[in-house]
Amino acid sequence: MNGKNVLIIAAHPDDELLGCAGTVHKLIKNGSKATSLILGEGMKSRGNIEESMLKGLRADTVMANKEIGITKVHFEQLPDNQFDSLPLLEVVKVVEKYVDEIKPDIIFTHFGGDLNIDHRMTFEAVLTACRPQPGFHHPEIYCFEVPSATDYHEIGQCNAFVPNVHVDIEDEINVKIKALAHYQTEMRPFPHSRSLEGIKILAQARGVRVGCAYVEAFVLVRKIIRNRD
Repeated sequence: MNGKNVLIIAAHPDDELLGCAGTVHKLIKNGSKATSLILGEGMKSRGNIEESMLKGLRADTVMANKEIGITKVHFEQLPDNQFDSLPLLEVVKVVEKYVDEIKPDIIFTHFGGDLNIDHRMTFEAVLTACRPQPGFHHPEIYCFEVPSATDYHEIGQCNAFVPNVHVDIEDEINVKIKALAHYQTEMRPFPHSRSLEGIKILAQARGVRVGCAYVEAFVLVRKIIRNRD
């Protein structure tokens, strides 16, 4: 993965770091360049949200991303928790614009079985925008898990998150926690799964399954090895 052009495509501010901050920080330390794309406006589904609060959230997003080494964050304004009010094609066109511009080698995005509708539509839009065609720059596509979305499906459901890629983030876990702390309006108190303590516990739980202290887990959706690779 090292020395790659990385694009994180997330539905909401904080999803991008909840899912892969440790892994992306590791990649950046090893010579990769990373960009975040936040598709949704964030917060507005919670009720009466003033524009100043949205500006504050975007500022927190920029600071949080800088903490792990991402210097460019793109913001779109899709309706919070209402992506399904839009035609899928509209979301696809937004994603295509950035994929065509950035030409990533690696994409990190949401898992298609998440409870959150915005996450599911983001996944569908990424797969559609990156459909394998001759002449297309095919990125590797990895799905991350987001606490309070991926974990809210009941055990035994067919769309459970079953990772097949595990990244050791023992050296990056504290930077991930420090970055997420910038999200003052998004983090929750323990024992919520989207608390700073909960994030660390999840990384430990993923880690002990593969003999590591802290891990971020992913589902590899597609990786194409060409003759020139």
